[in-house]
Amino acid sequence: MLSKVLTGTTLGIDAYLVEVEVDISRGLPSFSTVGLPDNAVKESKDRVKSAVKNSGYAFPAKRITVNLAPAHIKKEGTTFDLPVAIGILKAEGIITGETLADYLILGELSLDGRIKPVKGALSVAVAAKSLNKKLILPKYNCEEAALVEGVEVVGVDTLPELVEFLNGNLTIDTCRVDLSGYFHASSSGHIDISDVKGQEHVKRALEVSAAGGHNILMIGPPGSGKTMLAMRVPTILPDMTLEEAIETTKVHSVAGTLSPGVPLVTERPFRSPHHTISDAGLIGGGRVPRPGEVSLAHNGVLFLDELPEFRKNVLEVLRQPMEDGRVVISRAAVSLTYPSEFMLVGAMNPCPCGFLGDGHKECVCTPMQVAQYRAKISGPLLDRIDIHCDVPAVRFKELAGQSAAESSNDVKKRVNAARAAQAQRYRESGIFSNSRLTSKLVKSYCAISAESSRLMETAVDKLGLSARAYTRILKVARTIADLDASDAIKTRHISEAIQYRTLDRQPS
Repeated sequence: MLSKVLTGTTLGIDAYLVEVEVDISRGLPSFSTVGLPDNAVKESKDRVKSAVKNSGYAFPAKRITVNLAPAHIKKEGTTFDLPVAIGILKAEGIITGETLADYLILGELSLDGRIKPVKGALSVAVAAKSLNKKLILPKYNCEEAALVEGVEVVGVDTLPELVEFLNGNLTIDTCRVDLSGYFHASSSGHIDISDVKGQEHVKRALEVSAAGGHNILMIGPPGSGKTMLAMRVPTILPDMTLEEAIETTKVHSVAGTLSPGVPLVTERPFRSPHHTISDAGLIGGGRVPRPGEVSLAHNGVLFLDELPEFRKNVLEVLRQPMEDGRVVISRAAVSLTYPSEFMLVGAMNPCPCGFLGDGHKECVCTPMQVAQYRAKISGPLLDRIDIHCDVPAVRFKELAGQSAAESSNDVKKRVNAARAAQAQRYRESGIFSNSRLTSKLVKSYCAISAESSRLMETAVDKLGLSARAYTRILKVARTIADLDASDAIKTRHISEAIQYRTLDRQPS
């Protein structure tokens, strides 16, 4: 007896259709799975057998062959347990309903017949919508899948419950979600940029960075507040759109990092990997490819503390995703693409001991040691960081002061207004922020006056700014003008942008 069940699995962050064919024939009892299954899929036969028997159904003592088509793509994970079990029960005549072909079914089985959560439910729901199919999956994942409008999603807890539903003996309400409720519930109220005492010029640099999507590097001694400031960057980033939230959720769903009870990511991610991370951990990949930190930070912040302490080969792999906004992982059998539109926030000490330029503690590093320390960050990587900002030690008067600082919500209002202006300006260009301006677009949208041009020339000649800093200064000045609600880039905007190129200045 032959049966067919449709399911889906992920490849990258997108899903594709898999047809599970189950053939039960006479012969010595056996259970074989073909179609390039990995070890987790091969082991499903033991889970399926126990789940079927412990759910009260007779497991056939016959020759069982399971084919996973298309057979040329490797199948990974535990999402095939449930469709294989349903295929066996259908082939045995235990499931008699005729609606099976209308559904995509996925889920992991426990030995007692319970249906456990799976990864990638949102991506499979998108695929189900494109195929005009309904979706059956673990109840734990049903809210996540129901985020896709136009898909009928049914959540089930046990194998017998699903069998009764498919036979028409049980009615299960489809899952529905209110997207607005998730956005209204979203809050980062436990941290606020007003928590940081002093450092007003650094807060301004972070505001400019958030408004234009610019990468930023903070340089300062230990204890100056670099990490504390970085952790508050997501609180001043522009509000996430529904499209951004769904795309971000797809990445975290595939990676299995969604928080329990939170099916939709509505707050901008903040990822802070340790400097011992490998290049595969940062960029993605591995034996079973999965998203790396740059993809988990998609539409959010990637914070690299103690930037020079990261291995050089790890830092260098950042260059392509920072430039392209995506990561391409190529293997012999498949090539995967993960999105990586993140804002890089880096932090470093000015020298190995950390006190170069400090007014209270003397630096003990030699010029050679300082040069070697800073050389750990290559020119091409530094070229992709628009803003360099000094973060000096905080004075006692600022720490003990009681004056109220500006809140994250106040800063976010200006950031949202600046991003709205950029979205309107670049609506025909396919970009959404000033940080993504190409050389051609810089000429079109970053024109400056003769007075500003003379200021730029003076900066290059007198301050020793590198040639690569020129375009970066124009992009940042464009963002500062947007925060100022100015259509034209004025001299004061150029002047402020020049201050944000600390590491491009030649040492005196």
